[in-house]
Amino acid sequence: MKAKHQRLILVLIALAAMTGAGLLAAWALRNQASYFYLPTQIANDPPEVGRAVRLGGMVEAGSLKKGADGVTLSFIVGDDKSRVPVQFKGIAPDLFKEGSGVVAEGRILPDGTFLADNLLAKHDEKYVPREMKDMTEAQARRKVKETR
Repeated sequence: MKAKHQRLILVLIALAAMTGAGLLAAWALRNQASYFYLPTQIANDPPEVGRAVRLGGMVEAGSLKKGADGVTLSFIVGDDKSRVPVQFKGIAPDLFKEGSGVVAEGRILPDGTFLADNLLAKHDEKYVPREMKDMTEAQARRKVKETR
C-alpha cells in the first residue's frame, strides 16, 4: 500500500473517531441542559414534570412568604402576563427581594409549582455594594484605588 493511501486511511479514521466522540458527548449531555423559561412560556407550554429548567422573571410585590422553619420561601414570579408559584428551601441571596429580578433553577412539580434548588438574584446597572452605599463618589473612587 502506498504512503498516500495510508495517510488517507489515517485521516478518515481520525475523522470518524472525532465524529464519534462528538456524538457520544452530545448524547451524554442531552439531559444535563437547563433551559430558560419565562412565566408566560411555562403557562403556555410547560416543560415536562421533573425536568431541570431555569425560570426567570420578577418577584411579585406582596408574594414573598417565609415558612415557619425560617429557610423555606414561597413567592410568585411574574412577567406581566403570567404568574408561577415558586418554593425554595435554603438561604436566599442578599439581593433577593420583592420587586426584583430572579432566576430560579429547579423543576416543575405536578401541581404547577416551581421547586427551586437555587436562586440567582438580579440587580440593575446602578448596583452599589452595601459597604459603599453611604460614600460620596470621590470616597468610592479612593476606596477602589486602594484595593487595586
